[in-house]
Amino acid sequence: MRIREILRKKGSDVVTIEPSASVQDAIQALVDHNIGGLVVTASNGSVVGIITERDILRESAERSDRLKETKVADVMTKDVLIGVPDDDLNYVMGVMTKNRIRHLPVLDESGLVGIVSIGDVVNSHLSQTEFENRMLKDYIHGVNATP
Repeated sequence: MRIREILRKKGSDVVTIEPSASVQDAIQALVDHNIGGLVVTASNGSVVGIITERDILRESAERSDRLKETKVADVMTKDVLIGVPDDDLNYVMGVMTKNRIRHLPVLDESGLVGIVSIGDVVNSHLSQTEFENRMLKDYIHGVNATP
């Protein structure tokens, strides 16, 4: 399975934020959209970072009284790992696990095309495994699964 298939099912809407926005604005966007990370984009749409709940939690521990004044650019992760639509599900799962990240922006030659979370990847992996198990059971029991 490829990342493009996950995006096809879940959609390609990505909530973004500008680097000049405040961390408080980022918190509000995360809450409003019930998500765990925002892709930070420049005015031209290019990806310049990502800000996640973890980044905000670290900032809150150090300077919780300044979240309205602190800019996203000062808190975001600048070295963003990205995926491409043709990335294999197992590869992406490995990258996310190895690097301890929970959100992976997906880019193609035109720019940002989606984002996948570790939950999206795990759920897709489980679905794929369940399908394969069902096909194997049907094969073992002699059930013709083709229509």
